[in-house]
Amino acid sequence: MAYRETVLQLYRGADEIRGQRGSRLRVGVRLAVDVGSARIGVATSDPGGLLASPLTTVPRGQGDLDSLVGLAIGHEVIEVIVGLPTGLSGREGAAAAGARQFAGTLAARLAPIPVRLVDERFTTVIAHDALRRGGRDSRDRRSVVDQTAAALLLQGALDRERLTGRPAGEIAGPGCGVSG
Repeated sequence: MAYRETVLQLYRGADEIRGQRGSRLRVGVRLAVDVGSARIGVATSDPGGLLASPLTTVPRGQGDLDSLVGLAIGHEVIEVIVGLPTGLSGREGAAAAGARQFAGTLAARLAPIPVRLVDERFTTVIAHDALRRGGRDSRDRRSVVDQTAAALLLQGALDRERLTGRPAGEIAGPGCGVSG
């Protein structure tokens, strides 16, 4: 599918993007986070759940959870989506274990706001490609690629919910990903 057609799909009316069963999205803003080793990309949706947009990038490390909690509360979100990095085969490695642990910690801090883990395969690759096609060089892309990947993750979750009538992914709870 051509890039222009992909972008235009994001702007279709609500009646056109309902699932085959006429399912509707839950009303409310969602926040998505793409957790990296150095940065966390953050995206948000509109209250109707139609369109995901890049929001910001949070430096990874001390205070990152405080920043994410502040964003979630400030935007009055109904849920937070955390990207779950899985391999092409669907298997989870060390990065997925780290994302699960991060999501569990975030879930404990945000309760009762649910945190969901959603497969994020290819979001960063697609984000780099879209930004490159948009004329950004590699230095310019670095500052926004994580939030763009978060927006792709969130848009995919919104689209899946619209098609199936069920929220995408799995609920992350306190202690998620912590072996014991």
